[in-house]
Order: sequence, then C-alpha cells, then structure tokens
Amino acid sequence: MNNTTISRIGTVIYALVIGFFGINHFLHGTGLQNAVPRFIPYSIFWVYFTGVLLIAAAIAFLTGKQARLAGLLLALFLILIVLTVHLPAIMNSDGEARASLAVTNLVKDTGLAGAALIIAGRSS
Repeated sequence: MNNTTISRIGTVIYALVIGFFGINHFLHGTGLQNAVPRFIPYSIFWVYFTGVLLIAAAIAFLTGKQARLAGLLLALFLILIVLTVHLPAIMNSDGEARASLAVTNLVKDTGLAGAALIIAGRSS
C-alpha cells in the first residue's frame, strides 16, 4: 500500500471521528453546554454551532474540498478548547478523578489538533 492510500485511509477515519463529535454536540448539547466557559454567553448556541463546524470539517476532509482550510481552522478550534476548557478544568479540579478526565481530554484534543494540522499540510 502506498503512502497516498495510507494517508487517505487515515483522513477518512479521522473525518468519521470528527463527524461523530459533531453529531454528539446535537445529541448531548444540554450536557455539553456546561463545558462552555462562563464568560462566553449563549452557551447552548456555541455547542450547536461548533457541532455544525465539526460536521463541516468532516465533510471537507471526506470530499477533499477546502480540506486545508478546514484542517487549519479545526486545529485552531481544538487548541482554543484546550486553553479555555481543559486547562482551566485541570487547574480548578476538586479531585483526582476530575483532574484525570480533564488531562485526558486535554491530551486527546491536542492530538486531534495535531492530526488536523497533518491533514491541512497534505491538502492543497
């Protein structure tokens, strides 16, 4: 299997994961709104809006249309989530279990941001 095929398979898998997270924003929006930082108004709107953006990124990756832009914007979004949601959750956690979950989410979203940058770098 050549590198192009391997890269395409990885991109499809990644797009399916990102699409799942986008759909999850609609299925569990009211639960996810608690993760939106308190200084941002209209939290439920942002949960649904980011759900749309995640699904749009997944479609861009699957079709190859605007995949570079989608990868760059997705990476930026994920890094913002790391800085505004996961890092404060670690710093304000009131127990080992909550801190562990926050660290896991921080590492997950950092890795997803890195993968989005790889896709952006390989897209035209």
